[in-house]
Amino acid sequence: MKIKRFEFNMFPVNCYVLWDETKEAVVIDPGCFYEEEKQVLKKFILSNELNVKHLLNTHLHLDHIFGNPFMLKEFGLSAEANKADEYWIDEAPKQSRMFGFQLQEAPVPLGKYLHDGDIITFGHTQLEAIHVPGHSPGSLVYYCKEEHCMFSGDVLFQGSIGRADLTGGNFDELIEHICSRLFVLPNETVVYPGHGAPTTIGMEKAENPFFR
Repeated sequence: MKIKRFEFNMFPVNCYVLWDETKEAVVIDPGCFYEEEKQVLKKFILSNELNVKHLLNTHLHLDHIFGNPFMLKEFGLSAEANKADEYWIDEAPKQSRMFGFQLQEAPVPLGKYLHDGDIITFGHTQLEAIHVPGHSPGSLVYYCKEEHCMFSGDVLFQGSIGRADLTGGNFDELIEHICSRLFVLPNETVVYPGHGAPTTIGMEKAENPFFR
């Protein structure tokens, strides 16, 4: 599996494109707000002749769904995410105004609900959806066992965890689920977070100050 990370800048957020030798692909968290960012993502997909099969959101906070309308318009892809976060789609215009800007395109509905344990397939690759609430009620981590990596959204970061003070957040629940759902995975598992640099499960178990 190949991985391309884009960092989009309205709220610096990581978007990932994953694909394998079949050229089938998934896009995770298209946080592209500006038109030039959308075109960079589109150009990468087209120039590499990728057939994007799934648009995945780790959760539905504003910064992770900016590009959902663009992906629907350009590639016919409706996002897949956990139903427990769906209310954040309706909240997005109000949230944007709170941050002092207007959304350029109205949010679009989800195309499919994902649940804990669901398997997302593209080409010869599989991702498992792992429900890790606490940052948001519906936060999902996408885990690829064969490639020893995960895409953690805003659940787990290098040296930190997601904030739990937004609507639906719960600090104790977040800590509990990181320990019971993620820290049981192999130490060499690479963590690709929604913001910032990659890390590993082993590194976070040993050095993350929230778990000492």
